[in-house]
Amino acid sequence: MVAERVNAPSGSAGPLRRVYNWVLGWADRKGGAGALGALAAAESVFFPVPPDALLIPLCLGSPRRAVRFAAICTAGSVIGGVLGYWAGWALYDAVGRGIIEFYGATAEYEMLGTRFRENLVLALGAAGFTPIPYKVFTIAAGGFAVPLAPFIAISAASRGARFLLVALLLRKYGESIRGVLDRHLGWFTLAFFALVVAGFFVVRAASH
Repeated sequence: MVAERVNAPSGSAGPLRRVYNWVLGWADRKGGAGALGALAAAESVFFPVPPDALLIPLCLGSPRRAVRFAAICTAGSVIGGVLGYWAGWALYDAVGRGIIEFYGATAEYEMLGTRFRENLVLALGAAGFTPIPYKVFTIAAGGFAVPLAPFIAISAASRGARFLLVALLLRKYGESIRGVLDRHLGWFTLAFFALVVAGFFVVRAASH
């Protein structure tokens, strides 16, 4: 069974491990793709398990559909991102603040407010690649009144790039790269984002 080949994060305990294993169980069910979209949406607002947990076994189980799974994951993430934005913009005191405090991310929330003012594109672009949970980005974007259209566009690009990168690597290398992604996905995608940013500035400097 595909789901059994993907381990829960080391150190996850009790309820979180059970939730993680429940998520993995969808990899062996007929509605796995739909569950992936729902998981990506929920994780963008409040859910603790990232969609990669289901994206990875789905791509391993059906490599030819890997890009489709990445697209579903991206769509769900963007839809959930809009809900997270709403939680920060209109419902911060009632909903958003509680989520931020539950994850102990108050400092990251305030830091993102500063980053949004300094460089909105770079700050939102990092949402798909940094270890900071995407839900913190979405709620902060609403809380600090980031314009909605750029938020959606940049989030779709960054989250889509992340999920597509994972899907393409799994389609090409399969099980041989699964262990690397399981253990080091956050740092792997962060390094990729750093290369993209560096390339952007090199091209920009060369054009002047």
